[in-house]
Amino acid sequence: MGDASGWGYAAALRGQRDQRYDCRPPGGQASGEQMSRISVKTRNDLPPELRPLWDKMTTYGAFENQAGVMAHRLPIFKHMWSLLVDLADEAVLSRRHLELALVTVSLLNKCDYCVSHHAPKLAIQGVSAAGAERLLDYKDHPELDRVDKLVVEYSIAVTNNWNKTRDEIFTRLREHFSEAQLVELTWRIALCGAFNRFNDILQLDIEQGVPHRDAAE
Repeated sequence: MGDASGWGYAAALRGQRDQRYDCRPPGGQASGEQMSRISVKTRNDLPPELRPLWDKMTTYGAFENQAGVMAHRLPIFKHMWSLLVDLADEAVLSRRHLELALVTVSLLNKCDYCVSHHAPKLAIQGVSAAGAERLLDYKDHPELDRVDKLVVEYSIAVTNNWNKTRDEIFTRLREHFSEAQLVELTWRIALCGAFNRFNDILQLDIEQGVPHRDAAE
């Protein structure tokens, strides 16, 4: 999945942030160990008809903790993961543009969980760890082409300026993306923001074996 070099964030600052925002009662976690605020279910906790969806989910990535928390409400698990695997199978968007969008949104929202999962996917698409770290400085980014930069710009607009975005950016987007691709790109950007909040407010643990990437400034 790649190493954590190039992610120059201060561990001490992260520790202070975790301590400041950890509102769980004493005894809710072991010393120095983060624990999810909601228990994590497993494949065996699902009804038999949903276990094939769990198996397919594991081909998407190591998201067992997120899926296991969603499994407390089976309609959420079923419909969300059915959507994600169906979109992945259809591959209307290029993987590079999708991962650029997801990492950008997760950096904006400072979601360690999502950055940890998606920065390695972006590395597979040719953007280094250091390059992923500095995506928000996209205008002069040496690893991004013109369309890559547009995707990052649009991801920032959807996340931070959704009600103040002018038509001009859509003129540029339409030069490279179909309407179906624009709908999916917009949906995935917005959905990623929801995942960032879901993951962080419930303090989901990053799965074992996934290298930790600190999204905080």
